Amino acid sequence: MWGGRFTQKLDPAAWALNTSLAVDRRMGMQDVQGSLAWAAALHQAGVLSEDEAAQIASGLQAIQAEFTAQSFTFSPDDEDIHSAVERRLFELCGQLAGKLHTGRSRNDQVATDFRLWMLQTLPDIENALLQLQNTLVFQAEQSQVTIMPGYTHLQRAQPILLSHWWLAHFWPLQRDRERLAQLAQRAAVLPLGCGALAGTPLPVDRQALAKALAFQTAAPNSIDAVSDRDFAAEFLFFAALCGVHLSKLSEAIVLFCSAEFGFFELSDAFSTGSSLMPQKKNPDIFELGRGKAGAFTGRLVSLLTTLKGLPSTYDKDLQEDKEPVFASADTLLALLPALAGAIQTITAHPERMLSAIDAGMMATDLADYLVRKGVPFRETHALAGKAVHAAYEQGLGLDGLPLAVYRSIHPAFEEDVYQVFDAWESVKRRTALGGTAPAAVQVQLAQAKESVQRKLLF
Repeated sequence: MWGGRFTQKLDPAAWALNTSLAVDRRMGMQDVQGSLAWAAALHQAGVLSEDEAAQIASGLQAIQAEFTAQSFTFSPDDEDIHSAVERRLFELCGQLAGKLHTGRSRNDQVATDFRLWMLQTLPDIENALLQLQNTLVFQAEQSQVTIMPGYTHLQRAQPILLSHWWLAHFWPLQRDRERLAQLAQRAAVLPLGCGALAGTPLPVDRQALAKALAFQTAAPNSIDAVSDRDFAAEFLFFAALCGVHLSKLSEAIVLFCSAEFGFFELSDAFSTGSSLMPQKKNPDIFELGRGKAGAFTGRLVSLLTTLKGLPSTYDKDLQEDKEPVFASADTLLALLPALAGAIQTITAHPERMLSAIDAGMMATDLADYLVRKGVPFRETHALAGKAVHAAYEQGLGLDGLPLAVYRSIHPAFEEDVYQVFDAWESVKRRTALGGTAPAAVQVQLAQAKESVQRKLLF
């Protein structure tokens, strides 16, 4: 495609480094779609006759059918997906195929293919996120009367509903879906028709071209259009942050499945064993969910590092843009359904969760008890702390501390103080929006169900 100015063939080592077919071959369908639209635009611009446009379209459609049937044959001389499609079009249409590249550069062509691929892949990722969100809603619905310890600093803190805990992992995924929708808006900007960097001299209606390819608009600046990989970096940021959310969820489930916690039990279908220890039942799916976060983050840093030193327009460094994006998309599309299946089949053990709750977790309720008696909270916090210390010194729980000791701490303590240590009552008191009380969780569940009813991508 570019050999006319050169007198030597590319050195084999240089060819091996320069070729990108192993990575970009997955954009074959998108390359054909872009070429079909460009052929139609060339016809409208008077570059191709009606018969020429029809012949080229027929050849491209034949290539499209080969990609669909997975019968397209690549040649060792194909440098990338664009040259592979063009070489095959020459085989089908003869020299007429040479007219298709009029006014087009591989610079705007690859940027168009990449954006098309992303716009067509994002719905699959959103569907996988929705599947996991629906699974979290399912588990939350099943556990509205199950109390568990809530943790801060991995220390028992306050009792909460298990349904509230499941939904705490729902909302980060909702934000991830929102980020996908915002990304799609910015990815749907067409570079085609911008040429190598200066635009095309042909009277091509780029807005019509954008509409034909289901883009929202055409890029307003040809220099920026061929170099812009913000959408790729944004996708990798989305994947990295989503990976963090999945890792946090996975880490908690790994802990809760351990014998030390015993809150959850995994289905055999989503567990693995040990090659040495017959008793082992390992949460490998969730360990992988935790482990993949590092690769997601690494790919984001890799692309940002590539982009940060580029002067303008197209540089060959941009050939490094697709591999991390494809890898992150593939990982998400494998990971999300596996996590959804594993969570769907988790068995909770409410009795173990309830046994892990002690009166000390209601120390804040003890402080609130005094607040209701008219004592300022800053004072009640210290008084509750004194009660905790007294109970610790006597080897008792807060619910076993004698009333006389409570009254020695503050005279506002009365016999009804022991009602504070009912975990269910503690949970029920958190009725404000976003709280763990059953009524508040019901509102939250309704919001979650409404959220998953709406797909956010256009």
